[in-house]
Amino acid sequence: MRVGVTIWGNIISPVFDAARTLLVADINAGRIANREQFMLHPGSPVLQIETLRRAGVNVLICGAVSEVPANMIEGAGIRLIPFITGNVDEVLHAFLRQQLPTADFMMPGCGNRRRRRRRGRLG
Repeated sequence: MRVGVTIWGNIISPVFDAARTLLVADINAGRIANREQFMLHPGSPVLQIETLRRAGVNVLICGAVSEVPANMIEGAGIRLIPFITGNVDEVLHAFLRQQLPTADFMMPGCGNRRRRRRRGRLG
């Protein structure tokens, strides 16, 4: 499995739409096997989705994301875990422990109501 995380330094990038860097982690046997970075194209959802596809991302963890890119990500068959904040390594390890989304890593103001609505759209 390949997990993509939009990053800004060593934290989750606050807004997917403006993110410039994508970290992709290969997950094998419940461990992070490899990491590589890709440049994203902020403001161009089409190019952002193309980068996710080219990188082979199966799951995307990101901060806030607007509706158009969110729909495009999900339409590309990529599982979306939005409104996440925190240290990249801590978030990835929470994902490995199947603890995302959780209140510990949710962006302020993004409570249960939003998560349920988003989850319902995942199918």
